[in-house]
Amino acid sequence: MTTQELWNLYSDDLKRFITSKVKNESVAGDILQDSFLKVHLKLHSLRDFSKAKSWLFSVTRNVIMDYFKAHKIESNELIELSNNSFEKNEHTEQDCLIGILQTLPEKYRKPIFLSDIKGIKQTEVAKQLKLPLPTVKSQIQRGRKLIAQGFMDCCGYVMNDQGVLVGEIQDKEDCKICS
Repeated sequence: MTTQELWNLYSDDLKRFITSKVKNESVAGDILQDSFLKVHLKLHSLRDFSKAKSWLFSVTRNVIMDYFKAHKIESNELIELSNNSFEKNEHTEQDCLIGILQTLPEKYRKPIFLSDIKGIKQTEVAKQLKLPLPTVKSQIQRGRKLIAQGFMDCCGYVMNDQGVLVGEIQDKEDCKICS
């Protein structure tokens, strides 16, 4: 399946989904284009084309979250977006991520949330948590490694030679965290 075929099949559905989240047609169009650019670049990683629709919505949801973070939109909207699946039976990386984050020790979860989810600079995170900057940097780095390990343990992802997680989300009943 090509990017063009995916566009023809799902672009209207994706545009409606994006518009429901950002409430702006112009921004929705930009996000749709960004989503399909990412889809085009990552299409080779999709192994099961029967899951193309849920994968597309997952990619798009991530692009929307990136937009929200870049524009400092409130974190409760991010949480609502990450908890909102297009199909109620859909199992996404976000489901696993939420489970993995919940199992992280608090000392890693808080700095990760502030830095990676809310987009706060690490120096500000250190001030908010009243910790030395090297400690916060170390906690964020260790937390990220624990998240990657969580995906490997939960969903069978593997780390490739470039240090990037690769794999495909398992069905919910096969997932060790979400099932």
